[in-house]
Amino acid sequence: MGKIVVLAEKPSVGRDIARVIGCRTNGDGCLIGEKYIVTWAVGHLVALAEPDEMDEKYKKWSFATLPILPETIPLKVLSTTKSQFSKIKKLINDKETDSLICATDAGREGELIFRYIYEKADCKKPFERLWISSMTDEAIKEGFREIRPGKDYDGLYESARCRSRADWLVGMNASRAFTLKYDTLLSVGRVQTPTLAILVKRRKEIENFKPEGYCTVTADFGDYKGVFFSEKLEPDTHLKTKADAEAITAAVKGKTGTVTQAETTRKKEVPPQLYDLTSLQRDANRLLGFTADKTLKTAQSLYETHKALTYPRTDSRYLPPDMIPRVVQTMKLLPESYQKYVAGALPDGKLPVTRRTIDASKVTDHHAILPTAKKADVSKFSEDEKNLYDLVARRMLAAFHPACEYDATKVITMVGEHSFRTNGRITIVNGWHDVPVLEKPPKPKKNAKPEEEEEGPLPSLREGDTREVKNTQIREDQTKPPAPHTDASLLAAMETAGKDLEDEELVRLMKGSGIGTPATRAAIIERLIKVGYAARRGKTLNATDKGVMLIDVMPQEIASPETTGRWELALHEITDGKQDPDRFMDGIRKMSAFLVQYAREQAKPLAFPPDERRKKYGAKGGFKTVVLEGTTCPVCGKGKLRESAMAFSCSEDGCKCTLWKNCLQRSGGPELTGKLVTLLLEKKELKGSTGILAIRDGKIIFTPNGQAAPAVSRSLIYEKK
Repeated sequence: MGKIVVLAEKPSVGRDIARVIGCRTNGDGCLIGEKYIVTWAVGHLVALAEPDEMDEKYKKWSFATLPILPETIPLKVLSTTKSQFSKIKKLINDKETDSLICATDAGREGELIFRYIYEKADCKKPFERLWISSMTDEAIKEGFREIRPGKDYDGLYESARCRSRADWLVGMNASRAFTLKYDTLLSVGRVQTPTLAILVKRRKEIENFKPEGYCTVTADFGDYKGVFFSEKLEPDTHLKTKADAEAITAAVKGKTGTVTQAETTRKKEVPPQLYDLTSLQRDANRLLGFTADKTLKTAQSLYETHKALTYPRTDSRYLPPDMIPRVVQTMKLLPESYQKYVAGALPDGKLPVTRRTIDASKVTDHHAILPTAKKADVSKFSEDEKNLYDLVARRMLAAFHPACEYDATKVITMVGEHSFRTNGRITIVNGWHDVPVLEKPPKPKKNAKPEEEEEGPLPSLREGDTREVKNTQIREDQTKPPAPHTDASLLAAMETAGKDLEDEELVRLMKGSGIGTPATRAAIIERLIKVGYAARRGKTLNATDKGVMLIDVMPQEIASPETTGRWELALHEITDGKQDPDRFMDGIRKMSAFLVQYAREQAKPLAFPPDERRKKYGAKGGFKTVVLEGTTCPVCGKGKLRESAMAFSCSEDGCKCTLWKNCLQRSGGPELTGKLVTLLLEKKELKGSTGILAIRDGKIIFTPNGQAAPAVSRSLIYEKK
């Protein structure tokens, strides 16, 4: 009897599978057992060929060779992992090999990795599919017991192949066309461009925002307070002028108010849902300061290396009913520090079942992220791994706790013709709030939110009760611009990118799919930063000038989330066998041809700044020092500042003035550029969207918005230690 070759996605995963199924003999790029041979890829071994690898004429970028619309795009073996591909090809085509098992990651990209290797190796052997959501030994054994036919995943492969070819066609054609049009290297993508459009839209909203002053009036009734409101105002507590506020305080101070409404309603606050990847990334960014990419890598390590989490690249927040016993077992096996919360999640020893957690119809390829039913050795985790595991464990426990119940009281007190509103809240059942999100919650930010209408216990009040206005308070403030995006808010915008669309079907779809997929969104964000369209400063993400210019010249068809939504809908339907892949690809070819035509004939004229890499780097890759004309050294007052790869320094011999480009970034400040430094030396102080930048007393100082004291101060004189 011949062998079965099992192909995993990574060496570490392959070794785990080999250990579980008894493959212990070392082979050439594989592990051998009596029945199985386990080998592995190293991520993607095979990819779509570049245009110039298909035809020499594409080496020179020219409108004459666009659009590039081949009927088939050949596959190529990646040079960096060619040797491992050769070993796999030899193994799977060996006459002793009867069949294969695809054991790559159980998702769209994992399927593509296996199928591309299978196709490029010209393999004709039958294959089956291992589909698991956890890397524990029991999960691997169970997966082999329930091995599935490979043809069950043909739809997933067609979807993955269409996604791959669509990205190639749009990217190759649009990037070449717009680069040729504007004579600067521009990267255009099916997914990255609408993501960039979200960042550009927010930047423009901030820059165009005009703050408006307003006042609020609070009346002190002795044992409670109320905020003035009127249905004529928008928002209903904001008075446009201080004179209006002063007129109200003069009219009510010392007068008697009468309670005209006192309603108490019992309300419930349902527990949070379990995590999918995007919601985990958002919380990890908000609570732990992790980027989306860091969260994914940490979760992947907990899944693969420690076997402590289930498959993280999931878009579902639900579990199938057959997971109920496993969740009970998982809770009982959690580390000791969590056991104090288990009883609340397992009343009478049973798991409470609701449609917010258990719903087979809403489980896609994988269920929600959970700790595995394995005693985790937290001492072996890194600090980041501990923190992320903690979030997932607490979310699982909170999700199965009862709802929080509270009495919400709304009181309206009339003083003459003026209305004052008071909200009160008394918790009756703490419920899921018994599981704190973090053991040590972050300290509340000072002045983070205007306390216009505090909620807390109120005295017993009935309609007709009267109170004298003991005092009044006027609070002056200004409307605030939208906050810059963070990883968390950008992920949310990508996930629900259709919220402004009129098509109800697209709105419904994009709540689940949006721009990109949970598995790819982190890489999209990092890609925008890498190509210079976005910049991360502290926790915030901002579109760069180049990013804004790119969106300004893009047609709506590629920059709009509607296009991506239609493509994602089509890819889902291809997976489910509801749409013809050829029809989808025909639409992609038409879009690619349109983008080339648009760049050539319709794109508006715009002068992009010279590519910094071309301008500043010499032929051998060295950085050319650039003198900043019109500058005077702020230390010696004689020389000019000159820019190098990492810093600005004085042109005068002996002057120690040095200004590092990244000296403010760790504190949320901007990366220093030649244009910014030149302007700063001229103005001495600059106000931007993130804070105030100043040069004085031989130092550069950055003060974030909303802070009185400087967050960071750096000397302009560099002394070698």
